[in-house]
Amino acid sequence: MNIKLAKITLVIASVLAGSIAALAQSAPANSGANQAMVVDAAAVDNSYLLYEGNVVKVDKKTRTITFKNKEGESKFVAGSDITNFDQIKKGDHLSVTYQLTVAIELIKTKSDGIRSKVETNTVTTSKATDKPAETIANKTTIIADIVEVNREKKLVSVKGPSGKITTVIVKNPALLADANVGEQVKVIYYDAMAASIKSPKK
Repeated sequence: MNIKLAKITLVIASVLAGSIAALAQSAPANSGANQAMVVDAAAVDNSYLLYEGNVVKVDKKTRTITFKNKEGESKFVAGSDITNFDQIKKGDHLSVTYQLTVAIELIKTKSDGIRSKVETNTVTTSKATDKPAETIANKTTIIADIVEVNREKKLVSVKGPSGKITTVIVKNPALLADANVGEQVKVIYYDAMAASIKSPKK
């Protein structure tokens, strides 16, 4: 098994160990004293298809599922914890995606001037009677310092609590009008791994 196939198998194992619904993410509504000072917001979304293939064989005795796409075949042995196994049929389609959303909120007051980082994790699964599906989502909120603003190129660079500097392209240049070096921003990263097996469209 090559490294790429091993990673795909690991993703499938993680996803099918529960069961998943469609990926849906949105930034939370503003709340709290600091968020009341938000004057601008910018967001960047990226979605990547990591793997897709069709089920060509299901061996119920060994609980082995064979997937096939243009790169060839790969097999996955479903453990006893995969309660949705009986819902998987030949011809079903598997897709595994990754999504990253970066939202930046400009905070005009510096609060206490301390950079910080908070991480949370959520898992969404499908019902046992549905096709296997699962979404594993992570949210990281960082309070960072603006260290550089390039309005001509629509770039803003921020330094987080680890000292690492990240540069983000802002789609709407008007959002950078009031962004200045020394101010603080709230950077929110949403990333999720989603996989689902669906019946072919008739």
